[in-house]
Amino acid sequence: MKKVLITGATGNVGLALIKSLNKIPHQLQIIAGIRDLERDKVKLSAYKVSEVYFDFTDITSYEFALKGCDILFLLRPPNIAEVKKYFRPLIEKAKEAGIQHIIFLSVQGVEKSKIIPHYKIEKLIVQSKTAYTFLRPAYFMQNFTGSLHNDLVTHKKIFVPAGNAKFTMVDVQDIGDVTAKILINSTNFSNKTVELTSNEKLTFKEMAIKLSKGLGTPITYESPNLFKFYCTKRKEKMPFMLIMVMIMLHFLPRFQKEPKITAEVKNITGKEPKTFSEFIEDNKALLQPTQSGFEN
Repeated sequence: MKKVLITGATGNVGLALIKSLNKIPHQLQIIAGIRDLERDKVKLSAYKVSEVYFDFTDITSYEFALKGCDILFLLRPPNIAEVKKYFRPLIEKAKEAGIQHIIFLSVQGVEKSKIIPHYKIEKLIVQSKTAYTFLRPAYFMQNFTGSLHNDLVTHKKIFVPAGNAKFTMVDVQDIGDVTAKILINSTNFSNKTVELTSNEKLTFKEMAIKLSKGLGTPITYESPNLFKFYCTKRKEKMPFMLIMVMIMLHFLPRFQKEPKITAEVKNITGKEPKTFSEFIEDNKALLQPTQSGFEN
């Protein structure tokens, strides 16, 4: 029985992966890497997993968490950008521990964005000569329940410096379903790259139109200049590093080639990827604007 360590186990993608594995038969031993054993165990109590202490910022946690594992599902938390400080020793420890395969959650278009941490992490994994699968998902639909949520529900607005750039999108549960299939058949995906998208390509103005229709209330889109975006988010006490991530995620695509739509979700899972309208319907209660704090 192969043993799999899932990092970020209680986050969006990590939890989606655990949910997917819980729905299908497999012969894997799933180990959830979590920072707070007492608190996070509660979140995972409904699933067939074991827990182990793992914290990206605590290098001493790597060795014990990786012990006896065969496969590592690796992601990068948004607040951690220091690749040499954390990911280099982690990948070295994984190799020493006998990890046979690293499945890394990267981003679509990483090969064109050498300044983002994912590019450097991919290079470190290749240099380690460990078998890998690079998952390169499109823009997360769940950003609307995460980093974009406050503007949406309090101001009925999308506020990002994305201009008229078109974005491919993907639901994190589709990522979880794909990753579960890859874990079960990991040798078939050795040293391969998998780009994950839905069948849509939308601008944020088009997303606002779909949100307006799905939520039954007008949602506007504002694309501020970088100075206004930075100052606004600092006033909201958003961490500096997260603001930089938001800028890279939304501003840089304006100057890059339009991303492509792929069929990988259907090819691997056998089902069509979720549409943005379906995501809105599934999360309607969470996305619905509040009755106070609206802007005139």
